[in-house]
Amino acid sequence: MRKMTEENLKTAFAGESQAHMKYLIFASVAEDEGRPNLARMFRAIAYAEQVHATNHYRVLGNVNNSERNLQVCIDGENYEIEDMYPAYHTVAKLQGERGAEQSTHFALEAEKIHAAWYTEALQTVKGDGDIKVGEIRICNICGHTVEGDAPERCPVCGAPMDKFRPIE
Repeated sequence: MRKMTEENLKTAFAGESQAHMKYLIFASVAEDEGRPNLARMFRAIAYAEQVHATNHYRVLGNVNNSERNLQVCIDGENYEIEDMYPAYHTVAKLQGERGAEQSTHFALEAEKIHAAWYTEALQTVKGDGDIKVGEIRICNICGHTVEGDAPERCPVCGAPMDKFRPIE
């Protein structure tokens, strides 16, 4: 693939991915405001943006088998843990940006769990198996991820148990 086309597809992938997430966030706001049809419209268009992003990612050659996909995830999580979030957190702290400091801390702590899960999953997939995982719950305040029952209080942000969302 020629360099300009590749760069264009990477930029398009990033834009479509961001649109997908923005629209899902907007759908949650609409739901909270009691506008279920607006929320449904946001979710529908978010899905269309996901389709676009998937097409671009596939053309770029980035959709692989589960073993390779897991390694990509591990590499990404480790970058966030070792480089990205520590640097972002330090800058936010130095600049007195409490919200950014908190959100980068929350993300860093969740990424540590994700990296461990992906690493364990990779070992299972290399053995030609599928992972065994129970119910997964995510803290909707900080993103802390647990398997099984939610803790009484989130160990990262202190949110109560009822703030953990089960993921199907």
